[in-house]
Amino acid sequence: MWALGAWVLLGAVGAGSAQLQFSAVKSVEQTMCNKTVILPCIVTNLVQKNIKDMFVKWKLEKKEFFSFDGNTEKTIRNNNFSSAVLESVQNLNLGIASLTISKTQAVPGNYSCEVTESNREGETVIELVYRVEPWFPQVESILIILSLVLAILLYWIQLGVTVSKETTSWGKIGLIIAGIILSVVAAVGFILLVPDGFEPKNQAGLGLIVLPAVILVPLQYFLLKIAFKNNLPVYKILVVVLESVGYLIAVIGFALCITACPSKNGAVVIAGLAIMALTAVVGLIYVSHLGFSKKDQPPRKAVEEPFNDSKGVMLE
Repeated sequence: MWALGAWVLLGAVGAGSAQLQFSAVKSVEQTMCNKTVILPCIVTNLVQKNIKDMFVKWKLEKKEFFSFDGNTEKTIRNNNFSSAVLESVQNLNLGIASLTISKTQAVPGNYSCEVTESNREGETVIELVYRVEPWFPQVESILIILSLVLAILLYWIQLGVTVSKETTSWGKIGLIIAGIILSVVAAVGFILLVPDGFEPKNQAGLGLIVLPAVILVPLQYFLLKIAFKNNLPVYKILVVVLESVGYLIAVIGFALCITACPSKNGAVVIAGLAIMALTAVVGLIYVSHLGFSKKDQPPRKAVEEPFNDSKGVMLE
């Protein structure tokens, strides 16, 4: 009888002093697409399961930044973690003390979760790791850049052909300035887009690549207009229309990509810019082979009249 009483007493003492145990989670990955981060903290051996008897503390590198008192239901948080909230206060009595923090405030590091239930307590440590990855797959990023580079390069070649043939000094200056502006803006866009991540700078980079490309449409029109002496052949109109369609497709792709993470519509942007580049190839062919070649041919009458005059003199 004495032995049985001692065993019950020791069991009660052991149960009261036993540490709380947690689900084994060593680390959590935060990706660029996360808007919030959930730090898991789940107790597996609660006894009383009463929120009034529970107290939760969260620390970052051993510095407390969040606490919740179940008895008073009062939350205290550091200003640097103003977005921190328990994932579910209602489920705290089930042992779920996980914490939700916004992406901008969830800095990488070792977070510790300390839970107290009456006179029992326990602690677990979770490492938050930030994984940086590209917004677009590498192949898509390369194709976006190469498509616009090719379109701009072909514009400069067309401009060189046009300037070497005929244009006014003011026309040369305007076309050159427009080309320089487009090239500089595109270069800045490339620099901002290339680094991994889904940040405002990456979004701005894509915008600087796609949106200013509209400059190529009127520039293509003016180059063809100069080459064909203000005439409007059907194929010249078709070239400009096709380039406009390519730009419209690129803008639609930009609108689909700008808020999507990870991006799934990069191919639409590539298709639009590729159409603009191919159209520039056609424009270059028209400018260099059809435009000035036709214009430079002397009129037929101008050739025949001197011949007829000389023939008349011989007959006399």
